[in-house]
Amino acid sequence: MDYSSMDIRLKIICLSFIFYTFISILSHILSKLLFRTYRSFSAKEKVFWDLAATRAVFGIQSIVAGLRALMEDSPVFSDKILGREDWSWFNVVSSTGFFLFENVALHGSNVLFRSFDLPLAVHHLFALSEIVWVVVWGRLGHFLALLALLMEMSTPFTCISWMLLKAGWSRTLFWKANQWIMIHMFHCRMVLSYYMWWVCWNHWEEMNTHIPLVQRFLFFLGLFLLTFFLNPIWTHKKTLQLLNPVDWNFDNMPTSENGPIQDQARHKPHSS
Repeated sequence: MDYSSMDIRLKIICLSFIFYTFISILSHILSKLLFRTYRSFSAKEKVFWDLAATRAVFGIQSIVAGLRALMEDSPVFSDKILGREDWSWFNVVSSTGFFLFENVALHGSNVLFRSFDLPLAVHHLFALSEIVWVVVWGRLGHFLALLALLMEMSTPFTCISWMLLKAGWSRTLFWKANQWIMIHMFHCRMVLSYYMWWVCWNHWEEMNTHIPLVQRFLFFLGLFLLTFFLNPIWTHKKTLQLLNPVDWNFDNMPTSENGPIQDQARHKPHSS
C-alpha cells in the first residue's frame, strides 16, 4: 500500500478502530455465553473486562512490532529518527485506530459510570497524541514509536491477572506465576524507557533537526511521565497485588480461591 497517501492512512485508522470495536463486542458475546463469572458482573465490570480483552489483543500486536523494531537489522533500526518501512507504517497507523478506540471507550465509560482514572487517562492521551503526530508528519521515522508500543508488553498479562482475580483464582499457582511475569514485564518497561532516553541523547541533533518542537515537547513530556511516575506507580501496585490480591478498580474488595469475599459473606449463614 502507498502509505504516503493520507487517504490510505485514514482508511487503515478507521478499519483498525472498527476491528478493535469488534473485538470488544466479541469479547462481550463470548464471555456472556461461556463464563458464569461474567454474567454476575455489574455493567461497569463487564465493560472493564471487555476492554481488558481488547487491550490484550493489541498488546500482542505491539509486542511483535516492538521486538521486530528492536531486534531486526532493518532501516527502522539503523536510522532511528527517519527510518521507516511498510510494516512499521502499518503498525503505527493501525495503532492510531486502537488508541482512538481506547480513548473513546475510556472517556465514554467514565461519563457513563461517573468514574475517572487519571494515570490511565494521561497515558491514553499522550499515546494518541504522539502516534497521531507520527502519522500526520509522515517524514518521521518509526523506531521510537514502535518502542513506545513495546511498552504494551505487560498488557496481556495484566488482562489475565485481572480476569483470574475476578474469577476467584487469585490463590492459584497459575495466577501467581502470571503475576510474577507481569511484574517482570513492568520492570522491563522501566528499562525500555531508560533505553529510549539513551537513544534520544545519542540522536539529539537529528531530533532537533527533523522533529517539530511541539512533537518533541509532547514526546519528552510523555516519556518523562512514563519513566518517573506511571511505570513506577503501576509496578508498585502490581507488586502489592501479588502479596495481597485486591481489585482496586471495584471497591477494593479482596478475593480468595472461592471468589470475591463479599459474595462469600452474602451466602454465609448468620450465627444465632
